[in-house]
Amino acid sequence: MTLVTPDTELTLSYHNQRAVVSPWGASLRRYFFIDADGQEIDIVWGYSGGSGKRGGQGDVLIPFPGRIGDGRYSFDGRQFQLECNDKEAPNAIHGFVRSLPWQVQDVHASKVTFEIRLDAETYTGRGYPFSLAISVMYDLGASGLTCTFTVKNLGQQAAPVGVGFHPYFTVGTSVIDEAEVQIPGAAYVEFNERLVPTGKILSVTGTPWDYRRFREIGRQRFNHCYVQLERDTQGMATASLRHKARDRAIDITMDHAFSAVVVYTGDAIADAPRAALAIEPMTCASDAFNHSDWGLKRLVPGETFSGRYTVRHR
Repeated sequence: MTLVTPDTELTLSYHNQRAVVSPWGASLRRYFFIDADGQEIDIVWGYSGGSGKRGGQGDVLIPFPGRIGDGRYSFDGRQFQLECNDKEAPNAIHGFVRSLPWQVQDVHASKVTFEIRLDAETYTGRGYPFSLAISVMYDLGASGLTCTFTVKNLGQQAAPVGVGFHPYFTVGTSVIDEAEVQIPGAAYVEFNERLVPTGKILSVTGTPWDYRRFREIGRQRFNHCYVQLERDTQGMATASLRHKARDRAIDITMDHAFSAVVVYTGDAIADAPRAALAIEPMTCASDAFNHSDWGLKRLVPGETFSGRYTVRHR
């Protein structure tokens, strides 16, 4: 078995598209296309090598995306305490798997599957006494880059599960302010000063946070979890980023498994603030472990939960 380190990377290819992924955290490290002049045009703002990551670029967020205030939650009448690993405040953030080595399965020129198992014996002391089998597949094709997840409950009790992804996108601008964004959320989760939800869901109507139609980002400071996603007739929700002058646009299309999307302008990234826009597909809202009606999946023993999102450049 090949030793997986933070520097281990694989390159997927399909026609003029390339994606760089890593079994370290099952991370998406780059996604770009090659133009007629042979130049690499970034779609995902990414990095190379484990030490190059900034601001959670390309992380997989399982079994919970976003923050859990003070790391505390209750599930099926029991109280649990997670490790508080958030640099912003004493919260738990973004699950366990983004800094673990995954197994590489089913490798092809244009797709790969990564797998990992979380065992209750290992994570009971860390506040998550549940066993999960997790897979993430990246697949390049005519429709763009598709990311598919599957989570199966291997334990003997129901488990709380949320899934999220943390890609940043760029349309070639030096700062994201010059781009326009369209976000399908009709409401957003109110955060307190520690970036933890207060429990309130606020409508975007009549507020500066209504981006259901394209608007310039400007100096808007996004760190928002949008919910009540608008969907097409196939049940798909799409967030988009574009820059008209460069004739570039990106669509991030999420299936029915995703009920929330976090949008973040990266203002806290010290060496590259506002270089790109994080558009983060999430199956539940932040702190859904304490708000089960915000999309939290209660996965019973033997049950499988899956979904996918696709990134398309146009």
